[in-house]
Amino acid sequence: MALPGLRGTEHIGFTVPDLEEAHRFFVDVIGCEYVYRLGPFERDDDWMQEHLNVHPRSVMRELRFYRCGHGPNFEVFQWEPADGQAPQPRNSDIGGHHLAFYVDDLDAGVAHLRKHGIRVLGEPTASRNASEGQRWVYFLSPWGMQFELVSFPDGKAYERDTDVVLWHPARPAE
Repeated sequence: MALPGLRGTEHIGFTVPDLEEAHRFFVDVIGCEYVYRLGPFERDDDWMQEHLNVHPRSVMRELRFYRCGHGPNFEVFQWEPADGQAPQPRNSDIGGHHLAFYVDDLDAGVAHLRKHGIRVLGEPTASRNASEGQRWVYFLSPWGMQFELVSFPDGKAYERDTDVVLWHPARPAE
């Protein structure tokens, strides 16, 4: 059974070490729109631990919301954790992750990132098998968070043999 009333992903939240640096990256390099901010938040009871699973004396300095094209919103936090911070996880770590941005022209996207001094990991890769038709490349934010550019303007191979296709940000209503 599905979650009652499920419509999709509304936002993705993540923590950065410097919210001003992240703001410049998301607005000036990626092209997201800044929407609003909240904070700071700190408590002298166990609310933070009970509701957010963080040390009860941690301070959420600020959070900002961004809209990035057709996709989930980003809720970006800057924390002062009372018990220290773990390093940025790799894809191979538990909790490892990356965020992928769909672009119409992968080569133009890579050139844009490099022009802004963003570290691109290798050269674009052409996918095979069910994902044939797709090209992708990873890149790192200034603070080391993993992102991906992906493009498949003519679709992916699996789409020829199925009635259910993955959501596509270039066709958000489908």
